[in-house]
Parts: sequence; structure tokens; C-alpha cells
Amino acid sequence: MERKPDMIRALLLVFAIGLVISGFTTIHASEDEALATPPLVEPTEYGLVRP
Repeated sequence: MERKPDMIRALLLVFAIGLVISGFTTIHASEDEALATPPLVEPTEYGLVRP
């Protein structure tokens, strides 16, 4: 019965590492998108016009 706590710790460690990696990936992707994406629609006096 001594193996179960070790397996639980290992699974929790893998889960935590996955959360950290996905968090950094999400932050990095949102920063890149904000800098690289031009606006799809530009406002004008008469409403919205696509470029």
C-alpha cells in the first residue's frame, strides 16, 4: 500500500506541470495575436467598412 501515495503525487505533479505549460502557452498566444492581427473592420462616418 505504500505505492499509492507515490502514484498520486506523480499524477498531481504531471497535472500541475500541464497546467503551467498550457497557461504560458495561452498567455504567449494571446500576446502574439494582439500584436500581429490588424483590425478586420474599420469604423467610418457611415458605419463599418471592411478594408
